[in-house]
Amino acid sequence: MRIVLAAAVVAGALAAPAAAARTAPAAPPAVHMPADKPPFPYADCIKATKKRGESKRYGKWHCDQLVKKGWVKPPKR
Repeated sequence: MRIVLAAAVVAGALAAPAAAARTAPAAPPAVHMPADKPPFPYADCIKATKKRGESKRYGKWHCDQLVKKGWVKPPKR
């Protein structure tokens, strides 16, 4: 009888962490920041190139290259 009782205690101890691990994952945050992940807005790209000291022409080229790669949204015309 003691063996059965010990087996039940061990089985219960092993099942408790497994039950806790099966809980549902947390929901993603309800607030979404618009520019926290690519593709970034084109205007932000231009601002960043200006901040880095790139010329206006080179900054436009750089952002156009990032548009081709999908990192930046195309400009609104």
